[in-house]
This record gives sequence, structure tokens and C-alpha cells, in this order.
Amino acid sequence: MKILENLWQVGGAEYTSVEDAAIYLIRFGSKAAIIDAGCGGAHYQLARNISEVLPPEVEVEYLFLTHCHYDHTGGAEALRGQYDCRIVAHELDAIYLEKGDSTVTAATWYGAKMKPLKIDYHIKKKEETFPIADGKLIAHHCPGHSPGSVVYLTELGSNLVLFGQDVHGPLDASFLSNRQDYKRSLRFLIGLDADILCEGHFGIYRGKLEVRQFIQTYLSD
Repeated sequence: MKILENLWQVGGAEYTSVEDAAIYLIRFGSKAAIIDAGCGGAHYQLARNISEVLPPEVEVEYLFLTHCHYDHTGGAEALRGQYDCRIVAHELDAIYLEKGDSTVTAATWYGAKMKPLKIDYHIKKKEETFPIADGKLIAHHCPGHSPGSVVYLTELGSNLVLFGQDVHGPLDASFLSNRQDYKRSLRFLIGLDADILCEGHFGIYRGKLEVRQFIQTYLSD
């Protein structure tokens, strides 16, 4: 599904598998990046979806993971194998991915086992910028849902686009969730004043007011 010029949703319940969180593809000229990887069971369909919108000469440089949960990360190794892209995650969640912790990554919720996943680049700062061809993606550490949850921000034309997977939570002890951190992160997201929110399970929100209202719903819980 085309969201904007050079931005598509290529995976998720309606596009790959009902178990998959949303997977987004963004192109910056000669290079592209994927946001999250789904569970991995529908990898070939995901690759077909990507090939339908991305010319073969455009290199997929990065796979950016928003957090460690299996519905966002289970397919990461297959995507790296397909595109030879670098996998990026925050160091606080990379710990559980690299040792294959099926509890903290919620793989057990899906009747699966998390295989150890090597992370090519560990985000360590509160904010880091990734230049990609003629564009850039900014990572913001927003803990709460998981210790190393990250949102990604970019400008496409006149639109400030926020990839805020799992803004809705949930919070669970097995995820090492922290409610105070979660509330702080939600307030931070509101302050970004994004024009478009690409969420992990609840779709696309367009317009500053709609984005703000969606985030505030969970801040008031």
C-alpha cells in the first residue's frame, strides 16, 4: 500500500500474515530502508511485495527494528539474507535478540522460539541519525513498551513521518515494560508534532491532530 511517494506498507496482517506487525519500506533515491520484519513465516510474500514497488537497482541498506518483539523481528534474518542489509536495534533490546530470549522477545506468545539474531549496529544514544542516500532517518530511544523501544522519524516532502510501532503498548512484566518510561515516551512523541504516524498494529494516522489524538488515547489510560 502506498502511503506517500517513496513510502509503502509492505507487510502486516493484510499484506503478509495475520501474526505480523506492520512492515514499512521507505526509499531515499538510490537506497531504501525497511522498518521491522514481521514474524518471518510469510517472507516470500513480503519479498514479492517489496519487489512490486522497489526497482531492483535500489539497494536496501538497512533494516531498522523498533523493538525486540517477535512479531517485529522474527523475519529479520531472512530479510538480511535476501537484501544483505544491516540490522539496527537499540542496545537494550539487542541483548535479548542476540541471546535468543524467547520470553522477553515474546516469541512464546506466538508459539515460536527466538533464534539468536546478530545485530549489526547497536543504537546507544538517546538520538542517532542515519544518512541514507539523499535522505536520513532519525532514531529516538523511547522506552516503556520494552527497554530498548525506538521510534524513527523522517521528512518526506512536506510531511514529518513517524514510525512509532506499538505506541499502543501493551505493557507486560515479561517484556520488562516500564509504565513511567512509557508515559514519558508518549509525551515525547506528542511533542514531535508529526504529520503522519505509521503504527505497528493500528494503521496509518494522517494529520497532526489525528496523530496527537491517537497517542493521547494511551497517555490517558
